[in-house]
Order: sequence, then structure tokens, then C-alpha cells
Amino acid sequence: MIDTMRKVGLPLGPALFLLVCLIPPHDGLSQQAVYCAAVTALMATWWITEAIPIPATSMIPIVLFPFLKIMPSAKATLPYANHLIYLFMGGFFIAVCMERWNLHYRIAMHTIRLVGTSPSRIVLGFMVAAGFLSMWVSNTATTVMMMPIGLAIIKACADITGDHDLRHNPFAVSLMLALAYAASIGGLGTIIGTPPNTIMVAQIDKLYGQTISFLDWMKVGVPLAATFLILTWLLLTKVLFPVKGDILQGKGEQLIQAELAKLGAMKKEEKLIVAVFAVVATLWILMGLVKWPIFKGVSDASVAIAGALLLFIIPSDLNKGVFLLDWKTAVKIPWDVILLFGGGLCLADGFQDTGLTKYIAGLLVDLEGMQLIWIIACIVALNIFLTEVTSNTAVATLMIPVMGAIAVGMKINPFGPIVAACIACSYAFMLPVATPPNAVVFGSGAVTIRQMARTGLWLNILGIIQITLVVYFLMPWVWGIDLTVLPDWAIPKK
Repeated sequence: MIDTMRKVGLPLGPALFLLVCLIPPHDGLSQQAVYCAAVTALMATWWITEAIPIPATSMIPIVLFPFLKIMPSAKATLPYANHLIYLFMGGFFIAVCMERWNLHYRIAMHTIRLVGTSPSRIVLGFMVAAGFLSMWVSNTATTVMMMPIGLAIIKACADITGDHDLRHNPFAVSLMLALAYAASIGGLGTIIGTPPNTIMVAQIDKLYGQTISFLDWMKVGVPLAATFLILTWLLLTKVLFPVKGDILQGKGEQLIQAELAKLGAMKKEEKLIVAVFAVVATLWILMGLVKWPIFKGVSDASVAIAGALLLFIIPSDLNKGVFLLDWKTAVKIPWDVILLFGGGLCLADGFQDTGLTKYIAGLLVDLEGMQLIWIIACIVALNIFLTEVTSNTAVATLMIPVMGAIAVGMKINPFGPIVAACIACSYAFMLPVATPPNAVVFGSGAVTIRQMARTGLWLNILGIIQITLVVYFLMPWVWGIDLTVLPDWAIPKK
């Protein structure tokens, strides 16, 4: 299926590009705006079909924007060095350093032990651990790291019960699905937890000059992630895959203790990483609470890079020249995502500079009379189901400028449609191809596509309701904004 999409997408992208280029300019739509729309059609097609690698598609504006006179090369390349890209890069460096010294594994084991060791509590423990880790570490790395632990517990359970048919074992199915879903849900809690969050913050900063701080986002993201983790746990363990009795026969604690024994005492390197991470996280939160002169002009990105630099500087063994973080480990961060950020920001600039945003807003003026809560629900539903078959980073990059245009057309605050679309991009629960964590647990052999699709559909429906309520009620309250009013800073200047 994927190969077929690539074969179709490769010629379809240029064909759509040429077709859009043929649209004649008219009132409100300049020639450059037509060309920007054509580039968007090409990139959207190649992003969705992955005709060429997603990061390669993300570099198209650097080539086409100058040739089509949308913007000069010097301006087209600037978004690829946006300060928020360095926030994500710093977070990536800290994450791979945790993985290098196995700190994330220790955090996971202690979390599971604290939550409890009955079957349903083990599932909850896995979800809490995976959710917390994916606030700071990629959801894929979190799933890959925790899946062997889950499989070991499932095997022990199978040995006790004598039932080795994992796909018909409710505990095995719920544990594997819980792991994948929690890794995706937890990333919602922080700006660096999942690429769509960082893309959204960067786009809002680029398009409107509005800053969403680390703490600002956590006020929305943490309650959102926490409540949906609980809803998912209840759906898995109480409704769809209930486990009756203690099928582990009291051996859950023993299994977790055995894993902790393998880790041994906490190493010096782990303690140093915890200290650096604590300082970074404290500064991220503190800068959103107080306005000290020392913080003036300092962004979350500077703090993230400072933390990463400390990891490069602090030695593990000075005599052997070993440091907490080396470049061999650092290069493992996902550079492709960083290029995707740049491409999305450049595309957003093109929308603004050519007046395409203003033109789209004019087309959507008829939406002004519709109830905002229903518009948000429709946006959430569209993006949730779109991200089931398309990269969530690509969907977020593509949809955010469009959501901004919808806001202008409806004369409402852009934060409503943009944040709703961004959050929805992380709710990919139905298919193995929807997001890497789903693919990882599907590969365990404990879950069928039917089981994942059925569970994911229920979660998508719950997600549409939850995101709509959070964006419509909670977000305006904690951020002190009015979603029904178009702010001056959101009115197109051109």
C-alpha cells in the first residue's frame, strides 16, 4: 500500500503544482500567492504519500520560493534556524543522554512499582511511566524501551496461566495497546513532547509574534494528557479488555523487583543527568512564572541548549575522556524532524508574504455565523482521522496556516482552531501505520489490527469530545483569552 502511494504521489505532486500554477491571478489573489499555493499542493502531496523522504520535501521552499519570486533565498532559509528549533534540539540532546545511561529505564521501573503490581495497576503503571517519559523523550524511543519489559511480564503471566495465545489474552492486549497509546498521549504535556506541539508554537511565533511559554503550554497540555491517560486506562482495562482476578498470582512485585535488581544502584552519571534535567525543567517553569531581569531576552531554547552543553561538558570519567554526552550519541537525534519544522515555518512565511492567508480567510467569511464549538469539533475530527493515514508532523505543518486563515475568516482568535488542530494530530490510535508506537506494539504479535482499530475508534471519538471541551473551555480560562474575538495581532497586514 505504501509503495503504491509513493508511485502515485511522485508524479501527482508535480502535476498538481502545474495545475495550480494555471489559476489566473485576480482580485485578492496575486501571482505569487498562486505560486505559493502550487508549492503547498506539491509539498502536501509528497508529504502525505511520502513519495520522497519527508525531510527532503521540507527543503522544497528553499529552491522554489526564490525562483518563483515568493521570497529571496536569504529569507527562505531563515526559518530553518528558528529559535524554537533549538528548543526541540536541546530537548533531543537531553533525551538521548538519558537513553545512553539507561536513566529512562530506571524511571519507568520505579514508576510501575509505585503505582502497583496487580494486572490493571501494572497497565496503569506502564501508562504513567510511558506518559511521563514521552513528555521529554520521543514516543518511539519510549515504546521501544518499555516494550521488552511489558513482554517479559506478559510471558511470566502466560507461564503462570498456561495460556500462550497472546492475541486472546486480555491482559497482553491491554498492556501493549496501553503502552503505545500512553507514549503518544504523554507527549501532549510539554512543548518538546511531540513534534506537532513545537511546530504549533513555532508557527504562532512566526505568524503572529505571540509566544507560548513552556509553562503556558503545560497548563493546558498536562491536564489534557492526564485526563486522557485515565480515560484510556478505564476503556482498556474496564470495558474492552477486562482482566478478572490476579492472573499474576501475586508475582507482579517480584517481576518488577527483578528488573530493578538488574539495574543495580543508581550510577553517578544518572544522578548528574537528573541534576541537569532538574535545573533545565525548573528554569523552563520559572521563566513563565516570574519576570526577573536576568530572564529578559532569554527563551526556552537558550535554556535547552544550555542544558545540552552541560551534558557535553560534565565528565563521566575525566581520565578516560568520557563525558555524559558525546557527539556519537548526539547525532542520533531525529534531524529529519528539524528539517520538517523549517519547511513548515518557511511555508507559513510564504502564506503571509504573498497574501494567501488573507485570501483564504476571505473565502471562509461565511463561516462567521457558525457556533465556534462546532467548528472546533469539526477541525478536531478532520485532523484526528487525517493523522491516522498521514504523518502527524506533516499534517500539523500543513494545517496550521490554514487554521489561522479560518480564524481570520470567522473573526475569532487563531489559538482556537490552531491549538485544536495541533492536539488532534497526536491522537493517532487506530492503525499500525498511524504512528511509530502503534507499529512497534503491533510488531510484538500481541495485538491484531482489528483490536487496535476497534480500540482506536473509541479513543478517537472520546478524543474529539475531550479536545473540543479543553480548547473551548479550559484553554481560554488558563490563558486569559477570548476565543470569540479576533485580536489585532492576528489581522493580516497585507
